[in-house]
Amino acid sequence: MKQKRNRWIAAALACGLLLAGCGTADSGQDSTGVTQSGSAAAAAEPVSREIFAMDTYMTVTAYGEPAQEAVDAAVSEIQRLDALLSIGESGSEISMLNDSGTARVSDDTGVMIDKALALYRDTGGAFDLTILPLMETWGFTDEAYRVPSEEELKTVLQKIGADQLTWEKDSGTITMGEGQKMDLGGIAKGYTSSRIMEIFEQYGVTSGMVSLGGNVHLLGTKPDGTAWRVGIQDPENSAGMLGVLETQDCAVITSGGYERYFEQDGKRYHHILDPATGKPADSGITSVTIVSEDGTLADGLSTALFVMGVEKASDYWKQHADTFDAVIVAEDGTIYATEGIVDSLSCETDITVIRQDGS
Repeated sequence: MKQKRNRWIAAALACGLLLAGCGTADSGQDSTGVTQSGSAAAAAEPVSREIFAMDTYMTVTAYGEPAQEAVDAAVSEIQRLDALLSIGESGSEISMLNDSGTARVSDDTGVMIDKALALYRDTGGAFDLTILPLMETWGFTDEAYRVPSEEELKTVLQKIGADQLTWEKDSGTITMGEGQKMDLGGIAKGYTSSRIMEIFEQYGVTSGMVSLGGNVHLLGTKPDGTAWRVGIQDPENSAGMLGVLETQDCAVITSGGYERYFEQDGKRYHHILDPATGKPADSGITSVTIVSEDGTLADGLSTALFVMGVEKASDYWKQHADTFDAVIVAEDGTIYATEGIVDSLSCETDITVIRQDGS
């Protein structure tokens, strides 16, 4: 067996595009090559910190006079949320909740539970925060990979389903069904990136970005006023890019079967499990990229639409086009993009546009 984690490569690709052309203090030039004054060049110089948290590599970058304080505060927030949500740390709130089966949770956890349950209902169960027992069964939590039997999956599937949870929002108390375990990892990075954007704004930062293991979230434009350029990884080539998206003030989050998988008897098993079958989603999709102002929503939908497949994902977007856009890559290589972002997306291959009117 073997497994592969390529999300950090996606992060590096994204960061390379985002940082290229931002100008340097040495040259005193912006991305257009126009010479700036010394103070303008200094203002465009980025402050960045790298950190390993939430089982991935992250980079936080901000520009301007308050950048250092904002970046330090953002890193502290990442560490705080990681300690709160980790399923691998016995003292985390989620681990203690999974051990006890019921608990009164913190405000942050409560917000994520509330959003996760809304996604569960809205996606018909394609996104499910109770997926952890299945992840454990397949070995994706500890890298002890194995293919469970049909009988074993049938038993574990009885523990899956957010409709078994009792969520008392007013008191912040969650009670799980028998044998259930919760994992908010499907939206944790998106929630974290949104929190970082809030911190940046509190410190007066108007231009910044964060890359959390391939989850990119952008504040404003680049310092020169142009849009950020975010690379979308080619699911068939870990060192290549499918295309480049020019955008601002949003999260760009990708999920794909190439990120984490193992092979057994010549067959590949990826980590995006279908809560309905208990098996890796066999949807005909290799990757989904969601673009939204809401990082939490984007994170959850990148998984949900992958599980849905192209047709259901397209129908879902048509009903929610005001909240997100998407780039979907099918197994046959077809690239689909919703009409809201197609004009901002550059690809070397043709794009099939998903339109609300179905044309």
